[in-house]
Amino acid sequence: MITLRKATAEDIEKLWQMQIEAFRALLEKYQDYGLSPAAESIDKIRARYEQPWTTYFFIEADGIDVGAIRVVDRKDGSRKRISPLWIMEEYRGKGYAQAAILAVEELYGADHWELDTILQEKGNLHLYEKMGYHQTGKIEHINDRMDIVFYEKN
Repeated sequence: MITLRKATAEDIEKLWQMQIEAFRALLEKYQDYGLSPAAESIDKIRARYEQPWTTYFFIEADGIDVGAIRVVDRKDGSRKRISPLWIMEEYRGKGYAQAAILAVEELYGADHWELDTILQEKGNLHLYEKMGYHQTGKIEHINDRMDIVFYEKN
């Protein structure tokens, strides 16, 4: 259904542009300028890309980049992390996010993951819970519109 294609240094601008577009509606809705991926600079994406424990992948379906996922794996026994994961608006609701999570779990192992998401985005909560993630009980209040909820798997 999808393939993951590892992003290269030449892909940083494309990743950044896709991320801005994919998260723009959430930024407008929640006004979380300090936290939203839509408000990040290209330099922040580049700095993350250069981290030895970070890998960005494009999520490809039928030869089209429908989204991307960043995996953080420090290989030190700490939890692996998905942050961020996005599907471009026109490709949402087709199972691509679920397939991408399964694909990174196949590459990195299905155990010992963490992620966080917006508590008020029920579709995100449903996706992650369907994928076997459970809330840790930690919730961070960001502003009057949104909270961040933390998840773990295994």
